[in-house]
Amino acid sequence: MQKWSVIFLFMPIISVAQKKLITLDDIYKNGTFESEVVPGFSEVQLSSIINPADVKDETGRRLRITDYQLSHNKKRVIFFTGQEAIYRRSSKANAYLFDAISKKTIRLNDGKIMHATFSPDDSKIAFVRDNNLYLYDIPTGHTRAITTDGKWNDVINGNCDWVYEEEFAFSKAYQWSPEGKHIAYYRFDESKVKEYQFTLFDNSYNTQYTYKYPKAGEANSVVEIHVYNVATAKDVQGQYDQGDIYIPRIKWTQDENWLVVYWTNRHQDNLRLLLTNAETGASHVLYEEKNKRYIEINDDWWFLKDGKTFLFTSEMNGFCHLYLYSLDGKNKTQVTRGDYEVTGVNGIDEKNKTIYYTMAYPTPMDRTMFACDFSGNKAFQLTKTPGWHGVLLNDDFTQFYDYHSTINTPQVVTLYDITWNKNKEPIAKMAKVINDNAQLNKKLHDYELSKAEFIRVRNSKGDTLNGWMLKPVNFDSTKKYPLLFCNYGGPGSQRVENRFGAVSYWQQMLAERGYIVVCIDNTGTGFRGEEFKKKTYLQLGKYEIEDQLDAAKYFSNLSYVDRNNIGHYGGSYGGFMSSLAITKGADVFTAAVAVAPVTSWRFYDNIYTERYMRTPQENAKGYDDNSPLNFTDRIKGKFLIIHGMADDNVHFQNSVEMISAMIRNNIDFESACYPNKNHSISGRDDNTSFHLYNKITNWLYKNLSNENVRIDKPAPKAF
Repeated sequence: MQKWSVIFLFMPIISVAQKKLITLDDIYKNGTFESEVVPGFSEVQLSSIINPADVKDETGRRLRITDYQLSHNKKRVIFFTGQEAIYRRSSKANAYLFDAISKKTIRLNDGKIMHATFSPDDSKIAFVRDNNLYLYDIPTGHTRAITTDGKWNDVINGNCDWVYEEEFAFSKAYQWSPEGKHIAYYRFDESKVKEYQFTLFDNSYNTQYTYKYPKAGEANSVVEIHVYNVATAKDVQGQYDQGDIYIPRIKWTQDENWLVVYWTNRHQDNLRLLLTNAETGASHVLYEEKNKRYIEINDDWWFLKDGKTFLFTSEMNGFCHLYLYSLDGKNKTQVTRGDYEVTGVNGIDEKNKTIYYTMAYPTPMDRTMFACDFSGNKAFQLTKTPGWHGVLLNDDFTQFYDYHSTINTPQVVTLYDITWNKNKEPIAKMAKVINDNAQLNKKLHDYELSKAEFIRVRNSKGDTLNGWMLKPVNFDSTKKYPLLFCNYGGPGSQRVENRFGAVSYWQQMLAERGYIVVCIDNTGTGFRGEEFKKKTYLQLGKYEIEDQLDAAKYFSNLSYVDRNNIGHYGGSYGGFMSSLAITKGADVFTAAVAVAPVTSWRFYDNIYTERYMRTPQENAKGYDDNSPLNFTDRIKGKFLIIHGMADDNVHFQNSVEMISAMIRNNIDFESACYPNKNHSISGRDDNTSFHLYNKITNWLYKNLSNENVRIDKPAPKAF
């Protein structure tokens, strides 16, 4: 008996010797686990139109292209070079117009420009430079200014201010009308918005970067919507209620003369769609929705080609579903129903009156494609296997690519044909497998990996929380392992997903070394209905951290969890959660790593913060009762706080104030700052990503570890 036990003990060692362990170099330097890129439907390949050698700059040198835009008629291309990132979604670049027939290349403008796009008839190009909107006429080569009052940190035309770009998720703030006769554009007057500064360490005396950033409770830009007539140069301003309001979207209908302006009040609990005349600016209400908390702003609005109908998503009945309304307001149809959430529309086949959409079904962690008719009376499930289906339809709705994976299986891309049976029901029939990720699967086979398990944990309020758990490789239930929570937890977010990549390779690496890694989607996260998501209203952080604590207490009672080594890791909103875990959760969490954390919502921007909290003037208690700044005296465990010093989003100020509070309370901590790095704190070429995760990993080895953790020995330094 004893001899057999000895043989059994050696079996895991033999297994490990045959398999590789993931390293930080694999993840952040070598790109070992990069998946194969599979493009979707493409009518025209750029290589079939041009010879790259023909594309040259004004000096005759071949362009180093970073991006391009193809004209609608496929006869011209705008090439971009020297692309320079500005904020999360914005960039500027040198732009060149290439004619595929004449082989001539023309620089559109001296200096770098933004948002260059062709008109629908391909005769003109609109672009933004130095906060003004311009129009380039292709036949004549003439450029005219649509606006002239643009000025840095004062007035912006055709591009978003910082907070609109970040929180309403768009940067190009103009749109061509369907036929190209008009351009509708935003004008931001930022003059009353307060400035924020941070230091860029880029020369002997450094540089102060100054930009407009409206924090919670502070003044916003005054926003105007203008419509410019391309033929007459007449400019009219859209008419709507002014005051403390937002215009989160503009969209053209199918009619050249009618623009829809989306209006919402500052609390974001009242949304109006204003049908606006392009020639006069006069408007009337097309649609209005109110909510006792807030309304999500998104792009899920489609004005159909019939010119009479629009399709949209709404939570008006408790879950996100599709609605089909007529423009005259006489017909209103709820198309989808049930205690499941629509997560996106894949396509609208108006000829067959069919909507293709994706739903979080059969569980909130899955994504499944459906089709339904315009009445909503008939719905058909087109993707059958459990997991995550990302779908891309072709233009005539006869085929789609299915990008399918599960939490433990890499993506497989399959082409399906859509056919209709005699009952006029759509059927998806597999045509062929396009890519099965064979190379990645072969690589993964060589590594010692764990399988993620979906779990459900009840909180103290009686709600069931979704999660996943990654146990150590060669897990032994008689041993005790350190436990690391990896959490984001912000409003409407989701990290517990049945898709490959939901568990990162870094988390797999920790499981290989002997950690249990878990992720719990707390109250406030998405795709479980409005009540679950919006319960955190006016008190961000309260229910979220209570759920994390309830889950940690549950795990601490499991025989294989080392209750003296329970940690929490997160970035951004997750960093806020980690900061709460080590303060409010000090009796349970023994270590925490907070990366780029919000430490007080008073420091964050107003569009995001006030959507969930209202203003500090209205809700001071909600802001202060859940700010980790006010609970640093409770810290007992180990704490690592990390921030990028050029973070334009969650300011470095948040970590500075947290550190100051810990100093006042004589709390020991560790910190790291990354000069000139923004919110993502990333970079392969300059070693930033590797350095960041190397620091976090080694810190966990030191502060969240026991005898069952295999600690990597640091590589010897070369001298």
